[in-house]
Amino acid sequence: MAATPFDAAGARISVFRALLQAVSRHGKSRIALEDPERQPITYGRLVLGALVLGRKLAAVTSERETVGVLLPNMQGMAVTVFALMAYGRVPAMLNFTAGVRNLRAAGALAQLKTIVTSRRFVEKGELDEEIAALGEGRRVIYLEDVRKEITSLDKARGALSSLAPGLVHQRYEAKPDEPAVILFTSGTEGIPKGVVLSHANLVSNARQVFAHAAGAISERDVFMNPLPAFHSFGLTAGLLVPLLHGMKVVLYPSPLHYKQVPKLIGDMKATFLLATDTFLQGYARAAAPDDLKSVRYVVAGGERVKAETKRMWEPYGTTILEGYGCTECSPVIAVNTPQAMREGTVGKLLPGLEAVLDPVEGIHEGGRLRLRGPNVMAGYLDPEQPGRIVPPEGGWHDTGDIVVLDEGFVAIRGRAKRFAKLGGEMVSLAAVETMIAKLWPDQNHVVVGLPDARKGEQLVLITEKPDADRAALQEAAKEEGFPELWVPRAILVTQAIPVLGNGKIDYGATRELAASRRSLL
Repeated sequence: MAATPFDAAGARISVFRALLQAVSRHGKSRIALEDPERQPITYGRLVLGALVLGRKLAAVTSERETVGVLLPNMQGMAVTVFALMAYGRVPAMLNFTAGVRNLRAAGALAQLKTIVTSRRFVEKGELDEEIAALGEGRRVIYLEDVRKEITSLDKARGALSSLAPGLVHQRYEAKPDEPAVILFTSGTEGIPKGVVLSHANLVSNARQVFAHAAGAISERDVFMNPLPAFHSFGLTAGLLVPLLHGMKVVLYPSPLHYKQVPKLIGDMKATFLLATDTFLQGYARAAAPDDLKSVRYVVAGGERVKAETKRMWEPYGTTILEGYGCTECSPVIAVNTPQAMREGTVGKLLPGLEAVLDPVEGIHEGGRLRLRGPNVMAGYLDPEQPGRIVPPEGGWHDTGDIVVLDEGFVAIRGRAKRFAKLGGEMVSLAAVETMIAKLWPDQNHVVVGLPDARKGEQLVLITEKPDADRAALQEAAKEEGFPELWVPRAILVTQAIPVLGNGKIDYGATRELAASRRSLL
């Protein structure tokens, strides 16, 4: 395919309008979605289903209302999201792995009055406690009940509407800068925030990615997406990028099913896979010999891809493309492509993004990354004033990441919060982790900084390696040219390092683990 320029003005439309444009361009009969139940639906059926379900949900909600969505990564979730958007409602994607406390907070922050879920999902996921908490003072709608209420007349109206879906949507269509979806940050660095992404944010990011990766991606590709839609990587990169460009998406409800995901990849002949490093290792270990051979590219985000992971995928001829993003940027910021790839980076910035590096005391290379562009969020939900959106100042989002920019390529040095100050020197915890990963590539490791009366902070290694030895660390650091100061003073061995539902390391929980066992170090 020829290079595709990013049209910022053309992306200023509603998400449902963008879907209709894709249907018009690629045809109603093309397969849009498939999941483990193996009942694929076409683009035409996706639009029809969204119109029929959307009309039912619109009857019990109000225009521009934020509606909670608690559903697994299956076709029903995708239809529900488009159904709400078609009728001018705003889905708030609820993280069912976040626990009762965080779900309560999300419901209050987004002022939810209605929750859409599935009886089967609640039963299989043992989410009764979560639904009970979310349901306090709210209407809970089960998709199974809605299906039973759909009459022949509803189906006939839907079929009629699907002949001119743009006219139906026009009545409810949101403006480009109005909220399209609300997502909640994972809380790795503190209390989760409500991130409001506009329609222009989501459509822009989907089209930025497609333009950036032109030549590597086409409508013939089959996307395997096991990542939950309550995270922006799963929602935008895993659902909207392919669907808005005529591709087939295979959804799977849990990235943690290491045997089932590779088997479905093999059955579906998926050519693209979205995952994190943790999941990639799990799939490579559990896969049968032929399961992964159809995968041309893996797009990996959320955490650094280890050298061991790349080695595990080499037999399949798969190229792993590292990318970088954050929820506030819808989320993709940069990604390597086959045409522009540089080892040690997360690729070039997407078209349409402006970047500024702010200097940070004690850091001599790079700076703190701020971004402005069409995919930068509408703002955060204000916890003090419910319903109010706090936009980024001047349109600039502070990522909190320390990066180096070189010819457009982004090299991440670490989170600003993931630097420790030891004897007046700033030490990158990510850099120390990279050194340790080279020494012990078969296990996971996290380095945290804990308060120290003498040096300000001390480094502690939390590792899954049972026989981790500080002397080996000192020798490895010496070979890498790292100063003695960078070698963790203490080692804490744990059976499993805490991770979030999206596969990212839960740094908050890991740090708490180290602090709670500090007396044993």
